[in-house]
Amino acid sequence: MSLTAMTFDERYRAIDSRDTRFDGQFVTAVSSTGIYCRPSCPARTPKPSNVTFYPTSAAAHEAGYRACKRCLPEAAPGSPQWNLRGDTAGRAMRLIADGVVEREGVPGLARRLGYSPRHLTRLLSAELGAGPLALSRAHRAQTARMLLVGTDLPAADVAFSAGFASVRQFNDTVREVFGMTPLELRARRRAASGLAAGDLGAIDLVLPHRGPLDDAGLFAWMAARAVDGAEVATPTSFARTLRLDGGPAWFELRVDGSGRVRLRARLAHLRDLSTLVTRARRLFDLDADPLAIDEALSRQPELAPLVAAVPGIRAPGAADPHEMLIRAMVGQQITVVAARTALSALTAELGEHVEGPEGATRLFPSMAAIADRGAEVLRGPAARVRAIVGAAAALADGSLALTPGDDGGAQREALLAMPGIGPWTADYVRMRVLGDPDVFLPGDVAVRSGAAAAGIPSDPRALTDWAVRTAPWRTYFTAHLWRAAPPKRSAVPGGSRSPRSRRTTESRSTRPEETP
Repeated sequence: MSLTAMTFDERYRAIDSRDTRFDGQFVTAVSSTGIYCRPSCPARTPKPSNVTFYPTSAAAHEAGYRACKRCLPEAAPGSPQWNLRGDTAGRAMRLIADGVVEREGVPGLARRLGYSPRHLTRLLSAELGAGPLALSRAHRAQTARMLLVGTDLPAADVAFSAGFASVRQFNDTVREVFGMTPLELRARRRAASGLAAGDLGAIDLVLPHRGPLDDAGLFAWMAARAVDGAEVATPTSFARTLRLDGGPAWFELRVDGSGRVRLRARLAHLRDLSTLVTRARRLFDLDADPLAIDEALSRQPELAPLVAAVPGIRAPGAADPHEMLIRAMVGQQITVVAARTALSALTAELGEHVEGPEGATRLFPSMAAIADRGAEVLRGPAARVRAIVGAAAALADGSLALTPGDDGGAQREALLAMPGIGPWTADYVRMRVLGDPDVFLPGDVAVRSGAAAAGIPSDPRALTDWAVRTAPWRTYFTAHLWRAAPPKRSAVPGGSRSPRSRRTTESRSTRPEETP
């Protein structure tokens, strides 16, 4: 159910039943206690007359409430609404989570969204109950909580790593938001999940998620596409290097014996933690609402068996938007195996060497490096190589913008204007970079093969018409069809193989068993 469509009574029933599906999607502020909680808080259900619902914790902060010490609403999964919503508020929340306000300030955020800082503040305050500074402040408080609970770093290091200007500001904010001092908050952690204080830059955190998680499918997807030197994938884990604002980073995602997703990371600068966590969550689609998705897709008789076989399917995101575009373009018209080989060679030749765990000792090449020397390393038709190098140059000099906060339609239009990028690539990038849950790829052969296997029309036009009934979850419908495709190599259909091809074959010409 869409949060924006929920009535007061529906939200109240959710908190009365302690429904964990809504954790992170809204918070419940109680006037008689002055606190706000996640919907599943085990405390006694407050009277309706004392309840106000807010879309974000920042809005509750602005209204004078503090976080519940019992349920710690700041530790809930993020709201899937920010991916469902392509409006300014949704785009702003994605950019704030990615650390844009900390790096560029409110003027930088406003510039990215095409508004003046004053108008953006008015818009977000009206829509979300808090302006960009308050939303960013709540995000800093969450980062501080993660560091206090997940590491043994001194409180002063936590303060500056979380983006606070002073230790006093850090202490005041934590006390105001959580009703506890930083040391009291640290003392409440349930297990010694932190690392030694001397292990500077090392993090070990639990990343919460909702409902079932198809972790086997996620790890299989990553393993099929892992770039040698920069990524290491096993059936139970995925690790990679990543270039962040403060320097190179390394992180690993795995699922522990309790079914929790754990993040291990090493950072050049701990101020990058919140950005890294956001990107790791986006990569594994951890803010999705799988129960709502599975319920909606299961209403179609043809899809019910697919959902039952793979509950909690996820749509992998992108850790780096620029890298994602290059990977998609390199994968055009060749198999996943061939694309992986080409990308591994590109990384070996142009990627920077970094200190890291065995198997992950290089960064994916920068866009400037690909623009400068990509033509020397890349193989294939000259026009396609020029298109890839041209895209990297446009990303490097800023003439092409590609961020998780882009407007979906504008991003697609900008990509289609580039030589060598057709509709498949533009839509695939939108799926991966924006986390858009409603993208469909009817020209993908693996999708059409999966549709035929599921008893769904496989002709692109008829399939597109049929897919409308799965909106707004067509991305997850696509993921299920990839999984349903018979395990044999799909034939590449005829047609233009020019760099402006209207389809790419990153998924199309792969063996379907490599695709979750």
